[in-house]
Amino acid sequence: MSMLKIKKGDTVKVIAGKDCNTEGKVISVDAKKRKVLVEGVNMVTKHAKPSQANPNGGIIQKEAPIDISNVMLVYKGKATRVGFKMDGDRKVRFAKATGEVID
Repeated sequence: MSMLKIKKGDTVKVIAGKDCNTEGKVISVDAKKRKVLVEGVNMVTKHAKPSQANPNGGIIQKEAPIDISNVMLVYKGKATRVGFKMDGDRKVRFAKATGEVID
């Protein structure tokens, strides 16, 4: 499996779907299903039964996964595509818009 271009903690911009042009922080990445969970994006309503963790139950708003192809990394305030290159002996991500190394 190839290395994913989006990581947990990145700021991303949604480029397709109902939340288009929304920015948020990546909460988690599922590499196998190629899905990301973005803070405040793709909110769904979930009806929860009472449990020990949530004694009252009720209606809960939570984020649902969004496909990784529908998000774009935001680097220095600008949405950019991401590439990989070798920096000495390690593989690093770089912003294709500016050519700068991200991490």
